Amino acid sequence: MLSARSRISRCISLLSRPHFGLSNSLRIASFSISAPALAARRKERQKGPPEEHEDKWNYNRSPLFNSALTAEDPSTFKLVTANDLGRSAHPPRSVKMLVRDFIEDSLYNPNYGYFSKQATIFDWDERPVDFSVVRDSVEFDAVVTKRYAAYEAERQLWHTPTELFKPWYGEAIGQCLVSEYLLKYFPYEDFIIYEIGAGNGTLAMNILDFLHRHYPSVYDRTRYTIIEISENLVQKQRQKLRRSHPGVQVVHQSIFHWGTREPAPCFFLAMEVVDNFAHDVIRYDLDTLQPYQGYVTIDSKGEFDTMYTQLNDPLISSFLELRQKLGHPLPISPLFRNLPILRRLYRNLPFAANLSREEYIPTRLLNLLRTLRDHFPRHRLLLSDFSSLSDTIPGVNAPVVQTRVQNTMVACETMLVHQGAFDIFFPTNFERLRDMYEYVLSQPSTDSARSYQPYVSLDPIPDRSTPLASSVQSVTLGADFFSSHQSPSLNRRNPLDGVSSASGLPVGERMSSVFKHAEFLETYADLSRTVLRNGENPMLDFYKNVKFLF
Repeated sequence: MLSARSRISRCISLLSRPHFGLSNSLRIASFSISAPALAARRKERQKGPPEEHEDKWNYNRSPLFNSALTAEDPSTFKLVTANDLGRSAHPPRSVKMLVRDFIEDSLYNPNYGYFSKQATIFDWDERPVDFSVVRDSVEFDAVVTKRYAAYEAERQLWHTPTELFKPWYGEAIGQCLVSEYLLKYFPYEDFIIYEIGAGNGTLAMNILDFLHRHYPSVYDRTRYTIIEISENLVQKQRQKLRRSHPGVQVVHQSIFHWGTREPAPCFFLAMEVVDNFAHDVIRYDLDTLQPYQGYVTIDSKGEFDTMYTQLNDPLISSFLELRQKLGHPLPISPLFRNLPILRRLYRNLPFAANLSREEYIPTRLLNLLRTLRDHFPRHRLLLSDFSSLSDTIPGVNAPVVQTRVQNTMVACETMLVHQGAFDIFFPTNFERLRDMYEYVLSQPSTDSARSYQPYVSLDPIPDRSTPLASSVQSVTLGADFFSSHQSPSLNRRNPLDGVSSASGLPVGERMSSVFKHAEFLETYADLSRTVLRNGENPMLDFYKNVKFLF
């Protein structure tokens, strides 16, 4: 546990230095402190430097509360990104990086990242659980706990609904996708599915097994592609799927580096994956309400600190601009936002900070939405993840930071933890995500995206033609004639240029909606398969903090 002095120092940012390495125009944000407190600090310095302790962990230095002359100047640290550190064999020293790069490096670095070297996804035996013989949810918990105990005590382990309720959970996903496909595209288009964050490959296996048994004609036209960043999971997925479904392609690549374009209609799965997307941290100046972007600094001893500079990162700026366009409010009290005099009164209080508390913004999620728009223009997104979390660190939209020690999950109070040893995952505001998603899709693709080559399948069966798309002329000039697609009350997107519906009319795709976990499963799942002897259904009752976007 941090000492009182170190806890106070965590609330103090670095003082402004004109030679800060990012830009001469940038200044590092600091925290205000009252004059009596400064006088007390001067008296303390006259008594001699405070005793230094060597057993520090994630100790955040501050020039206001640390008089050591050997404190390192972060302006001399090299500015790096997660991509720069991809070839590093060990966590870096004497560097600084945006918070999203620190999180991404901690989770996904191929040499020491959490998912690359530490994490294991809980997996049942090949034979699924017979829920009908389990007495109640207490006994089901005991069954899961017993299976957990079979893993090494120090192994980083977590479970997903796909694994706990296989194959029935995966079959519900498959039923959702095939229902939409049969309604809109069959028999004119192939059934194309992309999945990111496929874990052990269990969801892909369950979906394809379901199609093979119940929809063989659809299975014959299915093209399933997994995009996976983890090399270890790539091998697991290929090994699991190779025998039963040899046509599945597993591409070892980050979705953020995806460079091919899929012009055909397709379905895009992101199940329990966006919670681990890196976020940035911003704080607002309480005098001007201007945002400041957060950095993590790592000194030569591997100790962490945070500092804030004036906003200049393009991705953070574009996210904040998008939020403003959508009318999503700042995470500051309306009284503070609208009454400058109230902010000044607050700032005159002893030890009052001049920056708001940390807000974690999903900048990498915005990257994903743009990738879908640019490279999968005719996709249908099915996304599921946590809508709320407990045991988060302080801040707005803050993550859970935890690790497994002796079969027990231990939550931390800071994200400044040793890279690769801790899971860092965030909640998702699904209502705001839906607004962002629909707005991004309504914007034109970037010019760079149009230069990419179409996706080329490695499947020996050649791609079929797309009769609907190839026979339709541009509808740009005549779009206003069909007034229905312009009406927001119909919950439709604007139609894509050159693409019509099965009726031959340029009708836009249905906009996405947010569903609770139970609502989605009650629509698509065979719930009789997961009912316990006392009538409880853990597939419905578990994961109440999960939502779907579809």
